[in-house]
Amino acid sequence: MIDIMSKGLADLLHRLPATERRFAAGTHIFRQGTRVLTLHQIVVGRAHLVRHQPNGAPLVLQRAGPGSILAEASVFSERYHCDAVAIVATRTRAIAKPVLRAALVREADLAEAWAAYLAREVQATRTRAEILSLRTVAERLDSWAAANDGRLPAKGQWRSLAATIGTSPEALYRELARRRTRCA
Repeated sequence: MIDIMSKGLADLLHRLPATERRFAAGTHIFRQGTRVLTLHQIVVGRAHLVRHQPNGAPLVLQRAGPGSILAEASVFSERYHCDAVAIVATRTRAIAKPVLRAALVREADLAEAWAAYLAREVQATRTRAEILSLRTVAERLDSWAAANDGRLPAKGQWRSLAATIGTSPEALYRELARRRTRCA
């Protein structure tokens, strides 16, 4: 889905002290089961939150890009419930968990922006769940487009779209080709 961090929350988080951390592609930002000490906000790059199923298959829970917050719910957890992996070279702002928690209590504008961000994340997650419940690639693509003002992403982002709607790139390309043929 589209990154949904508001400018207001980003500005408010930038007021908090943080350390810059860099991660090479393929490296872990954090691992499932480790203590939550910081909140990571992506500055540059992309990261995925991944939980491994009992059969070993990875399940991507979040695709985070610049401005996104990784595992925002972890601010209220003792331990991470999944892994975070840098997909490309990634730079984050790491905000200490106690600093953020104290700021949420102390600063009403930050708490309100945080709550609004979490509400939008819940809405986006529900939309994605609806899309993934549909049977065909055509239905999933129609539903995704309806949730995104009817516009498809640029051609270079189709692989990411395929992953988002839970299909293979090839199946998405076939559906897009069918639609072009019908419109011609």
